[in-house]
Amino acid sequence: MGRVSGKVAIVTGGASGIGRACAEVLAREGAKVLVTDIDESRGPEVVAAIAQAGGAAAFARQDVTSEDGWIATVREAEAAFGPVSILVNNAGVGMTGWIWEFSLADWRKQNAINLDAVFLGTKHVVPSMQKVGGGSIVNISSIAGIEGAPFLSGYSASKGGVRLFTKAAAIEFARAGRNIRVNSVHPGVIETPIWGKMPAEGDNNPYSRLRGDDAHVDPQQIARRTTPMRRPGKPEEIANGVLFLASDESSYMTGTELVIDGGLTA
Repeated sequence: MGRVSGKVAIVTGGASGIGRACAEVLAREGAKVLVTDIDESRGPEVVAAIAQAGGAAAFARQDVTSEDGWIATVREAEAAFGPVSILVNNAGVGMTGWIWEFSLADWRKQNAINLDAVFLGTKHVVPSMQKVGGGSIVNISSIAGIEGAPFLSGYSASKGGVRLFTKAAAIEFARAGRNIRVNSVHPGVIETPIWGKMPAEGDNNPYSRLRGDDAHVDPQQIARRTTPMRRPGKPEEIANGVLFLASDESSYMTGTELVIDGGLTA
């Protein structure tokens, strides 16, 4: 216990899935957490659960694609708990479609949420981290940011961008002597609500034969077919990796990618 005691964290997309698990694990280990999301109903529920478990947290509605919103979010974290030393850029969206059918509007929306927001968060948390002598930024990418996936070209492009932005930022901060580490986490098939938003209908959709009764992508079926461990991961299993990268235990790690995928990319 207490692996991030005394630290202040911002977790984006923290109302559900991996984000919620990260917020809860960081709070359990002593961090004070600002949970942000556009979901104003479930976000406060996360904060209440953390408080009930004895942790400290607050909720802020945040559109991660807004630069002004990022400036306000960092200020809110400082006002509530003090300077930020941990940022988990988790907010993301998965949008499927053949390249020749994918709209430019959807391409831009996905990149704005998955990639632009990572840049904005990294940029605007720096002054706050400098107040406490540095910090750790953990960017949630995906195995789709390491290898391509059919029907997910836009998602793969955005998550690949997160992967390489992470490496470039890590080098910049190290060479500038900022004492800010930046690493990326690459989940495989994880059982989160995002799968329920990915339609699996259509004969030409590569996921059509993997759909469940609700005609959406079923992570259980995908994991059994593609993952050596033959099961999807749990959000907590990703959060434990994030905790390690956020803590001082990983003090000699920056610019690296932590793959947590049940052996899928092996």
